[in-house]
Amino acid sequence: MPYIPHTDADRREMLATIGAPSIDHLFREIPAGLRVAPGSLDLPPALDEARLIDHLADLARSNRHMGVLDCFLGAGIYDRYTPALVGALISRGEFLTAYTPYQPELSQGFLQTIYEFQSMIAELYGMDVANASMYDGATALAEAAILASGVKGRHKIYASAAIHPHYRQVLETYCWAMDLQVETLPAPDGVTEGWSGVGEDAAAILVQHPNFYGVLEDLAAVRSAADRAGSLMVVSADPVAMALVKPPGEYGADIVVGEGQPIGVPMGLGGPLVGLFTCRQEHVRRIPGRIVGRTSDHDGNPGYVMTLRTREQDIRREKATSNICTNEALMALATTIALCALGKNGLRQVAEGSVRNTQYAIKALAEAGGKLRFPGGKVFCEFVLELPKDAEAVRDRLLERDILAGLPLGAYDARLANCLLVAVTEVRTKAQIDHYAAALKEVLA
Repeated sequence: MPYIPHTDADRREMLATIGAPSIDHLFREIPAGLRVAPGSLDLPPALDEARLIDHLADLARSNRHMGVLDCFLGAGIYDRYTPALVGALISRGEFLTAYTPYQPELSQGFLQTIYEFQSMIAELYGMDVANASMYDGATALAEAAILASGVKGRHKIYASAAIHPHYRQVLETYCWAMDLQVETLPAPDGVTEGWSGVGEDAAAILVQHPNFYGVLEDLAAVRSAADRAGSLMVVSADPVAMALVKPPGEYGADIVVGEGQPIGVPMGLGGPLVGLFTCRQEHVRRIPGRIVGRTSDHDGNPGYVMTLRTREQDIRREKATSNICTNEALMALATTIALCALGKNGLRQVAEGSVRNTQYAIKALAEAGGKLRFPGGKVFCEFVLELPKDAEAVRDRLLERDILAGLPLGAYDARLANCLLVAVTEVRTKAQIDHYAAALKEVLA
């Protein structure tokens, strides 16, 4: 895209067209205390296009390339194997430039890929129906809470303290806007407790599986608590883990959501992501976003159509189930292609490789001076490593040795200031884990 700055005349013409007397009038809804006065940012002089590109290139050269780091950072976004087929196919023009397929006669291929995505995600989670994806895992969980409140006619959500802190923040923001109350279920030993505290005012019980600390939750206990309270059971589940563990749908979960990034989408710099949302058939008309269905034309040939859209811009606002206005179609396509390329056996091999590497890393890092903080729980590909020193300081020292050691947890829980959340996926090698362990031993010494 060319770099074309607006002139004063351009600005005056645009303001006149929309009927605004000034820029300040245009942004009058923003409180004065939150506005930035012109010239107060102390910006350098403007550059022409060529010099601007050179400047950005200089800034880029100061970044450390992730390819030279041994990455043990997870916490919701994971460094996993992405088949080369994914990048090759989603880069094709018919996919990369495709817009929302409102006209089925022009979008059959794109609609079919969404339909296949829905089918595979529903099967992976053991659920009846999936939508055409969400923004990310955090908003999918928040939308699940809203759906549950609408189904039960209740306004209290019980959420595990072991849910990802960022997911909790999004959940609480959504619930604040919807006048829903969020009650926290404790997880002092890395797994959710306090089921007896769930009252009959509960619209839903929310847990993450595996949870933020990498520990597998007792979903049977969640189902029992939900039954006693007459609430819905909502699970945010890692889709890769579903290749090994019993899916939430088989425990009777009402809604299962998750983050699809680990399947087919590279880590990036925190995105893009793709939210997964599945539920029981009985809740299909309350599902946020949209659903693509399969039908037949008058000649009996299969065809695909946008079957359900319960969004504000599609139906009466008071009947809408969500104001979510799009889906991550390109990333959902990447996940679909990756699942097709891996197949059931391939996905299971990915999950098994993660478990083997994780167990090896736990042993190696314990011998180096760390210890498992929550030894009583079963972990999947992530665990909390307790250290005899401040975790941030250790993280920084290891980064100097090209090791991204994990996420320091002190910012999320003061009791875990000496703890790192370490992720070990199937792409980590024995040599990388040994290198991490040797470097950690030196740093701790």
